[in-house]
Amino acid sequence: MSTQHLSEQEQLRREKLAELIMMGIEPYPAPLYPVNSTSVYIKENFKEETKEQFKDVCLAGRIMSVRDMGKANFAVIQDGAGRIQLYIRRDDICPGEDKSLYDIVWKKLLDIGDIIGIRGYAFVTKTGETSVHVTELTLLSKSLRPLPIVKEAEGQTFDAVTDPEFRYRQRYADLIINPSVKETFVKRTKLINSIREFLNSHNALEVDTPVLQAIPGGAAARPFITHHNALDIPFYLRIANELYLKRLIVGGFDWVYEFSRNFRNEGMDRTHNPEFTVLEFYVAYKDYFWMMETTEQLLEKAARDVCGTTEIVVGGKDISFKAPFKRISIYDAIKEHTGHDVSRMSEEQLRAVCRELHIQVDNTMGKGKLIDEIFGNKCEQHYVQPTFIIDYPVEMSPLTKKHRDKQGLVERFELMVNGKEIANAYTELNDPIDQRERFEEQVRLLERGDSEAMFIDHDFLRSLEYGMPPTSGIGFGIDRLCMLLTNQASIQDVLFFPQMRPEQTQETSKEEESK
Repeated sequence: MSTQHLSEQEQLRREKLAELIMMGIEPYPAPLYPVNSTSVYIKENFKEETKEQFKDVCLAGRIMSVRDMGKANFAVIQDGAGRIQLYIRRDDICPGEDKSLYDIVWKKLLDIGDIIGIRGYAFVTKTGETSVHVTELTLLSKSLRPLPIVKEAEGQTFDAVTDPEFRYRQRYADLIINPSVKETFVKRTKLINSIREFLNSHNALEVDTPVLQAIPGGAAARPFITHHNALDIPFYLRIANELYLKRLIVGGFDWVYEFSRNFRNEGMDRTHNPEFTVLEFYVAYKDYFWMMETTEQLLEKAARDVCGTTEIVVGGKDISFKAPFKRISIYDAIKEHTGHDVSRMSEEQLRAVCRELHIQVDNTMGKGKLIDEIFGNKCEQHYVQPTFIIDYPVEMSPLTKKHRDKQGLVERFELMVNGKEIANAYTELNDPIDQRERFEEQVRLLERGDSEAMFIDHDFLRSLEYGMPPTSGIGFGIDRLCMLLTNQASIQDVLFFPQMRPEQTQETSKEEESK
């Protein structure tokens, strides 16, 4: 960053940096610092009867506030666990004649946001706050950019930074000044660990499958395209890992799962990000009825592990993850919320219904897409409590086994919670001839202009011809599930670094103006 673009505060901090160096103080010393405790551990465990254990504590953290009292200061530092108050007295950190560490370094050259190391002993102030009386102070990292100021008093936060542009683009600063954000991501990790623990306890095998794929299969979505220079052919970022996991079922694994980073070159909104995380698992010799029961068990456990209860609040709504969940067919759901029985309608009749319901459609959409649009626009928002939408028409599900009892349907369910799809599951199609015919129908949709229709994966068809056992599979949207269990309204709030437009700098703005 050139000096002409520095704010007054940034310039002042660089001047302080130069002065520290002139004093012989290394502003970015070697990383080893002998931390032996945390803010939260001291606050939770310091008592009169345990004070001997806290006579020599060593902490490191970021300066968040300072109260100047002349020859003594109170300050607050924030470490990886939380915050704690410090009491810093000049004669304690400067026992000799040289008082420059306090009078110059601490009072004049250190700023809010600087990272320091302290050694001292714990005590309780007259107001009852557990604090650390500092006897040694070391600068560990000089901050050259001021933090946004967030005021706190009497347990309340004032002037909180809520601008999404700042929070998502500068997540590192967001995490520093908004402690609740950190808790959201801690819960995200707890969620993934809970699911992994559930699957491992059932002897499922965690695997890795390719992110770069020659054929973008396993879902109806528009892929990102790249180029493989060594092979001189186009490759795709995966839209799903389904077809590779099924190959492993063919190969003899009975239960496989993967936390998959997927990519879809589509729109962005509060529940969609081009890069997202999905859990998919496939189990041999099971069907979608078994999968519904397993899903209930998994989510009930996850809610307890993350939230401590199966009863959670999302946007003011009470939602229960206590099994069992409601089940309703997609045709019955559409009839209930639109009054139309679409179960025997032709494509033209479905288009007429869409026009009547003021749903925008186009000529590239076949029967499956039209039914999907009706359900998505008029039905799904009504399912707040966990609900399995079951028994989809065959046109909507090119990878799903035909229903054993109901003509024209497949054995599929989607789990809706709070008006959004959280999981999608099938009794998997394992008939290679039927699968080839379904893929060929997808090619016809591609030729009509449906950019989300599936490609034919000939290698996957070859694997099915070796014989895949009866199998059930499911995909969970981890980001959306995390939104529910952390009560967040936007997917960007559960992603550390969501996709954003390139940042507009002064240089790029000038370049655009000159064009």
